[in-house]
Amino acid sequence: MATATLPLRLLASKTLGRPSAPSLLPASRCSLSVASSAPRRWRLLASAEEAAPAPVEAEAVAETEEEVVEVEAAVPEPVEAQLAAAGAGKDAGIFAVVMIGSRQYIVMPGRYIYTQRLKGANVDDQIILNKVLLVSTRDKAYIGMPVVTNAAVHAVVEEQGRDDKVIVFKYKKKKKYQRKLGHRQPNTRLRITGISGYEDYPADPILEYVPA
Repeated sequence: MATATLPLRLLASKTLGRPSAPSLLPASRCSLSVASSAPRRWRLLASAEEAAPAPVEAEAVAETEEEVVEVEAAVPEPVEAQLAAAGAGKDAGIFAVVMIGSRQYIVMPGRYIYTQRLKGANVDDQIILNKVLLVSTRDKAYIGMPVVTNAAVHAVVEEQGRDDKVIVFKYKKKKKYQRKLGHRQPNTRLRITGISGYEDYPADPILEYVPA
């Protein structure tokens, strides 16, 4: 058992009423032996208690891994997989550029897009988009001036939803003015089913690249 020797100086107290005995309190320094075994026993017990709940932490990690797997399963298919599935049909290798409102979108059969809210459109409604600016196949390109005549993009409304929330925060320094607002822009999800009506429009051939 380890011991530590600490010097101790005893001083006479002025507040005590009874005089201290000179024979019991020598003027020279005396030594006091203190055993430091209690802290070491406490440390050993603490380390033993911390090692016990290790299996509980392993179970918690296993539960989190299962939750992560469930979340990954809910992620939609990547765009490459959707394009590969759409390319297996007769419209393989075809895409178009269509204008909806004031924005332009690249569409392909079998692929879905999010556009600004289409008023009056309900879920499962079939719509036709006539403002087709360009249609491209494997060997030809139909470039509109400004649109491709008689070309149409067929789509089906899948969902009427809203975008993720955007925080609008206003602040004026030294005026005690601040405002925090949230906004979710309405949108429409369209599934492209086909592109037609472009065959009679003048086409430009797509030249193959020949390396030098």
